[in-house]
Amino acid sequence: MDISEIIANELNIKNTQVQKTINLIDEGNTIPFIARYRKEVTGGLSDEVLRQLDERLKYLRNLELRKEEVRNSIENQGKLTEELEKSLNNALTLAEVEDIYRPFKQKKKTRATVAKAKGLEPFAKIIMDQKESRKIEDIAKEFLTDEVTSVDDAIQGAKDIIAEEISDNAEYRKQIKKFYYREGIISTKNTKEENSTYSMYNDYNEKISTIPSHRILAINRGEKEEFLKVTIKKTEDKILNYLSKNIIRNPKYENILNDTIEDSFKRLIEPSLDREIRADLTEKADKKAIEVFGKNAKQLLLASPLKGLTVLGFDPAYRTGCKLAVIDETGKVLDTGVIYPTEPQNDIEGAEKELIKLITKDNINMIAIGNGTASRESEIFVANTIKKVKELLNKDVYYTIVSEAGASVYSASKLATEEYPDLNVSLRGAISIARRLQDPLAEFVKIDPKAIGIGQYQHDVDQKKLSESLSLVVEDAVNTVGVDVNTATYSLLSYVSGINKTIAKNIVKYRDENGKLKERKELLKVPKLGKVAYEQCAGFIRVPEGKNPLEITAVHPESYEATEKLLKEIGYKKEDLLDKNKLEKIKEELNKIDTKKVSTDLKIGEMTLEDIIKELSKPGRDPREDMPKPILREDVLKFEDLKEEMILTGTVRNITDFGAFIDIGVKHDGLVHISELSDKFVKKPSDIVKIGDIIKVRVIGIDKEKQKVKLSMKNMKTE
Repeated sequence: MDISEIIANELNIKNTQVQKTINLIDEGNTIPFIARYRKEVTGGLSDEVLRQLDERLKYLRNLELRKEEVRNSIENQGKLTEELEKSLNNALTLAEVEDIYRPFKQKKKTRATVAKAKGLEPFAKIIMDQKESRKIEDIAKEFLTDEVTSVDDAIQGAKDIIAEEISDNAEYRKQIKKFYYREGIISTKNTKEENSTYSMYNDYNEKISTIPSHRILAINRGEKEEFLKVTIKKTEDKILNYLSKNIIRNPKYENILNDTIEDSFKRLIEPSLDREIRADLTEKADKKAIEVFGKNAKQLLLASPLKGLTVLGFDPAYRTGCKLAVIDETGKVLDTGVIYPTEPQNDIEGAEKELIKLITKDNINMIAIGNGTASRESEIFVANTIKKVKELLNKDVYYTIVSEAGASVYSASKLATEEYPDLNVSLRGAISIARRLQDPLAEFVKIDPKAIGIGQYQHDVDQKKLSESLSLVVEDAVNTVGVDVNTATYSLLSYVSGINKTIAKNIVKYRDENGKLKERKELLKVPKLGKVAYEQCAGFIRVPEGKNPLEITAVHPESYEATEKLLKEIGYKKEDLLDKNKLEKIKEELNKIDTKKVSTDLKIGEMTLEDIIKELSKPGRDPREDMPKPILREDVLKFEDLKEEMILTGTVRNITDFGAFIDIGVKHDGLVHISELSDKFVKKPSDIVKIGDIIKVRVIGIDKEKQKVKLSMKNMKTE
C-alpha cells in the first residue's frame, strides 16, 4: 500500500507534496509551523489540508501496523495463503482487515467450537463440499460418538460449524454491507406514551444512505434515554438469495444449506452487522459533528476583540445578586461588586446608583452582559440605566450580550484560582464575561472547548476525538493570531507551536523573575525550551516594545537577514516600521516589488517573500480586526415587539447541520433553517455564515408559547 499515493488521490494534491510533508512531520515539525514557514516545501498547502493529511497519515500507518499483526497471527497458525495475503494488501480500512481476520481469531465458546470439539468439523466439510451422493443422515451415522448420540445431533453440530464459517466469510460480509447501505432503513418507535423531544421519531423511517448526521445523533440519544427503540430494516430475501447462490452448488444439499444460511444470517450475521452499521453511522455522524464544532470554535476564537475600552462584566442572577467586574483596556481588574436589581430583592434604585457610580468612577464605555439566568431582566435594567447616564452625564455607554457558557467552569478552575486567589468564585465569572468581549481568544483558551456552547450534540460524540480535534482548532487559532510573550497566560502560551504546558509555565516563571523579554532569542534561556522548540515557536511569538521591530510581526528569525536586505533594497531599515509616516511609503515601495526577481536575489522562496511583504505592510496588526465587531445596543427588543416580516440585524451564535441560530436581541436565539439561508441551494450552513457574522434577517414565524422565532435570510444581504 502506497500511503502517499492514497493520500494524494484523496486530497487531490501531488504525490511529491504529500511525501515532502510526511518528511516534515516525521522530523517533528508542527502543522502550524509547516503551514506558515514551509510553504515552499509543501507547495503552499493550507493548515486545513495539512491537518487532513496528518490525520489520514496516522490512520493509514495504524492500518499498516494492524495488517502486519494480522498477517503474523495467520502465518503463525500456518494458514496464510496467497489469496489472504492479497486481500490484506488491498484492504483500505481497519474494518476490512478485521473481517479478513475474523475466521482466524481465537474464539470464545460458541455452538460451532463445541461441535468442532466433538469431532464434527469433517462432517461439516463434507456438507459444504456437496460431492457425496449418499443421504446426509447416512453420512451422519459415521460421526456418532459418546458425545454425539444421535443423527440429529450430528447434523445440527455440522450446521452450527457451517453457519459460523458463512458468518466469518469476509467477502459475504462485504457484499451484505452493500445491501444494508443501498437499501437498509433506520426505523424508530417511541417506547413511552408521554410527549417528548423524540415524539417526531415515532414510526419514523429513513434510508441509511441518506440519513443526516444530526438525525443519527438525535436517534442515538433518544435510544440511550430509553425513549426510542431503533431497528434496521433490510432486504432479507435479497441477502438470503445472494448467500444461497454463492454457497449452494448441488440441489441435493439445498434444504440443509438454506436452513443453515438462514440461521447464520439471523443468529450471527444480522446482529453483528446491525451493530457494525450503527457504529459506522455513529462514527461518521461524530466526525461530522466534530467538524461543525471545530469550525464554530475556530470562528468564535478568532472573533474580533474590542480593544482600548474599559469594560464592565455583568454576570446576571436572581437570589444571589448580579456580579460586576470592571477591567481596564489591558484586562486588569479595577473594581468588583454585587447588585440586586432582579427578584426577589428587586432593589433597582440601589443597583442603579451603584452601576452609575462605577460607570463614572472607572469611565466605563461598554457593558458585557452574560446570556444565562436572569439575562433578560438584567438587560432591561442595564438599558434603562445607561439611558439615565446619557440624560444626566451626557455620556455614551453601550452594552452587548456575551455568551457565558463555561464561565462557571472557568471560575472554579485551578487556573482561575491561580489568577485571582483573593476573589470570590462568583466574581471571577464576571471577569471572564468582560474579558471575552475584550479578547475572546485569550479568554476562551482557559475553558474546556466542550463547555463554550457551540456546535451540536457535543456531549454525545466520542469525547476523546472531540477533545483532540478541539485542541488542534485552538492551536491553529492561537498561531494564526500570534501571542504577546510578555502578557500571555501559560494556558495561552501552551497552544503555541512547539510549546507544551511545562515550557509555557517556565516562560511565565522566567518573565516573573527577570522582567519582560526584550527579544525572541531570550526564550532560549527558558528551561526546557531548546533550539528545536525555539524554531517551532519563534515566528508565532510577539515581543511588542522589544529590541527588534520585526518581532511584532510573524517574520521568522530564519528570515531576518533576508527581510533586512529587502528593506535596505527599497531604502529603509527595520526601525522605520515603527514610524507611521514612513510605513505608508514602505507599503508603496513593497507593492512595486517583482517578487520573482527579488526572491531569486535574496535566495528565499517566492511564497515566503510574499508573506514577509504582507507582514511588513501591517506590522503588529491583529488579523482578527477584519472580523465583524459585536452588535452594540442601547435599548432592549422585547419578544412582544416582534412581528412577522420585521427586518432585524443579528449575530450568528451557533451553526449546526440544519441551520444557524441568530441572536436578534430577544431572550432566545432565532433559527434560520438551512432552507431559509439563501435563495440558492445550500449544502452546508457553514458555506453561507460564520460564527460572529452580523447579518440581516426577516422574521417569518413566531411561536409565543414556546418563545421561538423562525427567521429567513432569503432576499437579504449580509453585512
